[in-house]
Amino acid sequence: MSDLVLFEVDGPIATLTINRPDKYNALNVAVLDALHEAVARLAREEGVRCAILTGAGKAFVAGADIGEMRGFGEEEAHAFSARGHEVLAGLEALHVPVIAAVNGFALGGGCELALACDFIHASSRAKFGQPEVKLGVIPGFGGTSRLARRVGVARARELVYSGAMISAEEAARFGLVNQVHEPDALMDGVRALAGQIAQMGPYAVGVAKKVLLEGEERPLAEANGIETAGFASCFATDDQQEGMTAFLEKRDAAFTGR
Repeated sequence: MSDLVLFEVDGPIATLTINRPDKYNALNVAVLDALHEAVARLAREEGVRCAILTGAGKAFVAGADIGEMRGFGEEEAHAFSARGHEVLAGLEALHVPVIAAVNGFALGGGCELALACDFIHASSRAKFGQPEVKLGVIPGFGGTSRLARRVGVARARELVYSGAMISAEEAARFGLVNQVHEPDALMDGVRALAGQIAQMGPYAVGVAKKVLLEGEERPLAEANGIETAGFASCFATDDQQEGMTAFLEKRDAAFTGR
């Protein structure tokens, strides 16, 4: 496996680290390929119940690699954008929740990568933005679509059209970031939350993620139908029996994911 994305497993928690610190973890084709491989590996890790995505060094991901993109023609740009969408869609569709631990710059492709995670926790030093218009282009990895779904269309338009960079605190006010931590406390806080999620029924958490993703842009009645089917499916599992029995017996549940 490429060392451009580090993959660590500690019990039920996996940590993926974009590892190109000398380039502020900028996304090029090689990094996207390494991330695709890491996501595929994560999908096969049966014991993992929650994952963390972060960046090495002082940045989460400072953006896409402008040096590589500068020489693109229209065909190469289309292929690069399509590859980014493919990789981020795979990350978003993972059966386990993924928490973005944003330790520094999350600009352009880095903001888009964080948006493909289930939610975002950030260092107080983190910065967010979609500055592509400053380079004469637009977001290419979901920055127009996922950002609008996260913070609303009007706020997304403002950020994309202006190319503005915002602080972690401002991103939290916008609803882009769930929680802001002091820099030295970021990873401990995210690991604690991942550990809490990992204690829940893994089948139920996976179904909840799928239902939320599939129902997000559906009409309410259709989304509720998806929820009903997901709810019912839980009652065919050992975890449902264990969870409810443990509750009635006033003990901690021992979930197996089956």
